[in-house]
Amino acid sequence: MPELEKFLCNSLLGWLAIQVVLTLVFLLSLYSNQKNLLPDDQLPKTAVILCLRGADPYLKQCLRALLRQNYPEYELKIVVDHQDDPSWNMSIDTVQELGATNVEISPLRNIRNNCSLKCSSLVQAVSELDNSYKVVALADSHTVVHPNWLRELVNPLAHPKVGATSGSCWYLPKGKDWWSLIPYVANVSLVIQKYLFGMPWGGSLAIKTEVIQQTGLLNKWSLALCEDILIGSVLRKHKLRVKFVPCLFMVNREESDLPSLRNQIQRQLISSRLYHPQPSAIIGDTISSILIPTLVLMSLLWASFIGQWENFNLLLGCYVSYTVGLLWLMLILEHGVQQMTRDRLQPIAPITFTTIFKLLISIPLTQWIYGLGLLSTLGMTTVTWRGVNYRIFSAWNVRLEEYKPFRRR
Repeated sequence: MPELEKFLCNSLLGWLAIQVVLTLVFLLSLYSNQKNLLPDDQLPKTAVILCLRGADPYLKQCLRALLRQNYPEYELKIVVDHQDDPSWNMSIDTVQELGATNVEISPLRNIRNNCSLKCSSLVQAVSELDNSYKVVALADSHTVVHPNWLRELVNPLAHPKVGATSGSCWYLPKGKDWWSLIPYVANVSLVIQKYLFGMPWGGSLAIKTEVIQQTGLLNKWSLALCEDILIGSVLRKHKLRVKFVPCLFMVNREESDLPSLRNQIQRQLISSRLYHPQPSAIIGDTISSILIPTLVLMSLLWASFIGQWENFNLLLGCYVSYTVGLLWLMLILEHGVQQMTRDRLQPIAPITFTTIFKLLISIPLTQWIYGLGLLSTLGMTTVTWRGVNYRIFSAWNVRLEEYKPFRRR
């Protein structure tokens, strides 16, 4: 038994050391020098696509921000799930308030039953673009961007080997609701993983229209559950890459309750299993981030129960060191991200002692919740996304079971 406990402790602390190295690499990328932004006459005409189903709490702020971009030639293409959707009138009212003319609002006309509604909307919007649009940018309805967002997102596409660019989502650690801290803790690891594997985030993404055509990305979207994770793999096959833009952290201020968190975790895990460029990495991350810490904690409790205090002290020191180490990495990343977001009109939250205490407890809580979420998805063939059920047979065999317009709860 002592040999097993030593193995678990060494494995856990070894994984912590790996995470320290990966975090430092990621932090270095945050402070990499941003090239000078292109002048107006070199920026390509761009279509910003916003797919809506339901009126999210920050939708009005999102629309206003997207329509006030410091960019010479772009048009906002809004595709609303249904004309009875609450976001339809909200979008029209917001556009009229601003007097914006570079916007087009359309209902989703062709509801495909072999992909998600968001992918259906993307396929419709991109298919209707004329040849004058050289770049397609995507945003989420909870993304409230700064005035230079589109300029900074499109700028790296001037490089011939860059097929797409992406920012990252960063949750606001308010510390008011325990369930809202779970996405924050999980996202810290996810942001680094997306950077390392070149997986873009659909909430802040730009891709060349010629790349969409060359890679057959529209065909992929027309068969897929999600739009973003698969892009990196598709581009690599054509010797193109996704460029991570360090300054484009978009803060998500939405609160989570348990039902929405459960659906979010299940959808996230299933999408990763289907489209992750390195599926073996999911297994390794699950063992290292969920299974080993849980085994150490269980061994700790067992050692306490049977009175093996020497083993108990060893396991306790290991587990506390690991948890405090993760908290330290989180606080370092939070500081780095705040440096990026402060100058770009993104909200920040002060890290109080209470928040630190809650984060310390949320670390093992997040491991258990994601562990349970992973187990619950092993045999799962149906996922719910904004009130619509999808049956999953394989990555490219998805069925929308029954379409229903969005209704407020």
